[in-house]
Amino acid sequence: MKKRAVVVGGAGFVGSHLCERLLAESYEVLCLDNFSTGTRANLSHLLDVGPIEVVSHDATEPLRIDGPVDVVLNLASPASPVDYLRLPVETLKVGSIGTLNTLELARERGAKYLFASTSEVYGDPQVHPQQESYWGHVNPIGVRSVYDEGKRFSESAVTTYRKFYGLDASIFRIFNTYGPRMRQNDGRAIPTFITQALRSEPITISGDGQQTRSVCYVSDLVEGIVRLLRSEHNGPVNLGNPEEMTMLDLAMLIRTECGSASEIEFIPRPQDDPERRKPDISLAKGVLGWAPEVPTAEGLKRTISWFADSIR
Repeated sequence: MKKRAVVVGGAGFVGSHLCERLLAESYEVLCLDNFSTGTRANLSHLLDVGPIEVVSHDATEPLRIDGPVDVVLNLASPASPVDYLRLPVETLKVGSIGTLNTLELARERGAKYLFASTSEVYGDPQVHPQQESYWGHVNPIGVRSVYDEGKRFSESAVTTYRKFYGLDASIFRIFNTYGPRMRQNDGRAIPTFITQALRSEPITISGDGQQTRSVCYVSDLVEGIVRLLRSEHNGPVNLGNPEEMTMLDLAMLIRTECGSASEIEFIPRPQDDPERRKPDISLAKGVLGWAPEVPTAEGLKRTISWFADSIR
């Protein structure tokens, strides 16, 4: 009998790739999403692949699900600054009420629970690279706090349910991830740079472009999530690519891979934009045997190809 996974936020960029992988792992999948940032189109190719049901539901409302629930994977939240600044109250609610609702579902059904946290819990880090033991440097009243603090609250809630109720619950922290199905206008660097390069528009880089990020291809991230699902480790565990690069270097690499002659244009830095970001993945290597495998140039080629088809 197939195990049944409930993927909350499953119509989003990462969520849809995770649903696809779970089907390949012989799970029956129930995807719940309110489609504030996810789309049904992200899942349309899966409807004939395996047992998947897509239901419109907001995680901040009570979850009443018929049938068995073996695993709850909570990825519900706007994840791009453009989205969570457009939906600040909704982001706060899904990072608090939504997490509590999904935890209650897992507790009531005796299901395993995985929570998608973020490298943003480290804020603008004073420790580099970032280890899971680092508490972070976050502005609790800044414009990004609706997302950062929502995720930090959620980590506390997951830990409390594990300790107080004995729930089998794990946390993974996602570092910058990219790949097909990202939205052109979601405001994150890679889709923005690719779209601008393919359209021969100026590539807009915040600040002087010397701030760093570490970008991970989506299939590598999903592999890490599945390995955590199979394991007995509770986390939190960093899932990201430790290959650090400046935003200027990333933009120039994308421009080259697109065969574009776009000019580089510098624009003001957003408030509380982190200066550095690089995961220490020693824990993931040790307990999950996981490390990213897709080289950045190869991952960008795949992503650019997908964007080129969608922009036409």
